[in-house]
Amino acid sequence: MMALSKEDIIRIVREEDIKFVRMQFADIFGQLKNVALTASQVEKAVNNQIMFDGSSVEGFVRIDESDQCLYPDRDTFTIFPWRAQFGKTARMICDVYNTDGSPFMGDPRNVLKRMTEKMKAMGYDTFNVGPECEFFLFKTDEHGNPTTETNDEAGYFDLGPLDHGETTRREICLNLEEMGFEIEASHHENAAGQHEIDFKYADALTAADNIMTFKLAVKLLAQKNGLHATFMPKPIFGVAGSGMHTNMSLFRDGKNVFYDPNDRRGLSKEAYSFIAGILAHVKGISAITNPLVNSYKRLVPGYEAPCYLAWSASNRSALIRIPAARGQSTRVELRSPDPSCNPYLAFAVCLAAGLDGIERGLTPPEEITENIYAMDDAARAARGIESLPDSLSSAIKELQKDQLLMDALGDHVSSYYIQGKKKEWYEYKTRVSSWEREKYITLY
Repeated sequence: MMALSKEDIIRIVREEDIKFVRMQFADIFGQLKNVALTASQVEKAVNNQIMFDGSSVEGFVRIDESDQCLYPDRDTFTIFPWRAQFGKTARMICDVYNTDGSPFMGDPRNVLKRMTEKMKAMGYDTFNVGPECEFFLFKTDEHGNPTTETNDEAGYFDLGPLDHGETTRREICLNLEEMGFEIEASHHENAAGQHEIDFKYADALTAADNIMTFKLAVKLLAQKNGLHATFMPKPIFGVAGSGMHTNMSLFRDGKNVFYDPNDRRGLSKEAYSFIAGILAHVKGISAITNPLVNSYKRLVPGYEAPCYLAWSASNRSALIRIPAARGQSTRVELRSPDPSCNPYLAFAVCLAAGLDGIERGLTPPEEITENIYAMDDAARAARGIESLPDSLSSAIKELQKDQLLMDALGDHVSSYYIQGKKKEWYEYKTRVSSWEREKYITLY
């Protein structure tokens, strides 16, 4: 795609009769925010003259230092294909800057940019990421509020008439393609009402931008069709949760450095070290890739979600899997992330961990080819297989102990993120749940 100049964007807004331009950015918890401008303000927008109150955004700045600026990434300019009530709407994804012209250290996009700069300083060109995003489609009640009733009874790879969400999924795919996405696959997932849409890998920053756009499109188009889309990791007890398997590869001079045709698995020394780096830091990484109290109700045995620290070239019960493709398609798949995470922070900490493994020349433990779920505790202990954190509280403690990850996030993001997640955990552990009432109110 050809880079757009300021003049290009001003011209397109005029020629396409665009009425609104959304200046989008993400807070540290991955919530999409925006300042909506009328078309008359587009010249100010492309000249970095749009300001907003940062003190009103979770984890940004205090009220006495509230003014911040939005610098749009012109390459992200796109026109939303879905019909708006008051004319066409376009958007640009923005970086957040301070009023003195310096990048805001609490901007998640800036966190990922800083880590990719470190990668380039180590001699690599690109960190490619391919996400596999799962989500649920639920019915809404007469007031438009979400229920947990699904609109189908389909299972893995089923199709209509069992898969009643197929029409909405197809509409999502077509709209995303109009926005420049290359959709590689879409299908019904394991649980009723659960779906997956896979789009082509991209460099980490573009991939993170794409995830934010994807989630917005899924929610808006589901709502248009009278459904509620959720990226909550485990919305229903007793069925599979939603993950976001994350495929990663490093390139130098246009070549995939994870591939080595002379290795029996087709993996390079750098690939093995990258795997080892992820495994060395994954407990702390979990606080970012699995950021909700609910995330840890997905990471339990019995539903194909990974629970244990192991890797394999084929075994799907392992935390890290190496898909079969080799050559330029060689990649490391981390299976623990879920779609509620902030993708900018998730990709940043994964890259930081992988690069640390390369820098230190780490080697991973032996490959686990057996079904880890079928092992008992003693068998896993004998093989040195540890577990992922079992709660958000445990994951936050692991993150705080991991100085490499704390440095990758930076002081601002790490402090606000941990503070916010500790508050979330406290709210959860002090709340009386329906399970507790059902279990105890009569018995005691």
